[in-house]
Amino acid sequence: MLILTILLSFLLPPLAVFLKHGLGTEFLISLLLTLVGWIPGVIYALFINSK
Repeated sequence: MLILTILLSFLLPPLAVFLKHGLGTEFLISLLLTLVGWIPGVIYALFINSK
């Protein structure tokens, strides 16, 4: 599961956060950061999923 989460964090950051934490604040922040720019979304997804 860890490798899948890391791979999804690079490809589709909001999906990785959704699979780990569900619909909530983390998902919405990830979605907004990914819409602003792909790199902020990836960084946030990796950070939030590493907790």
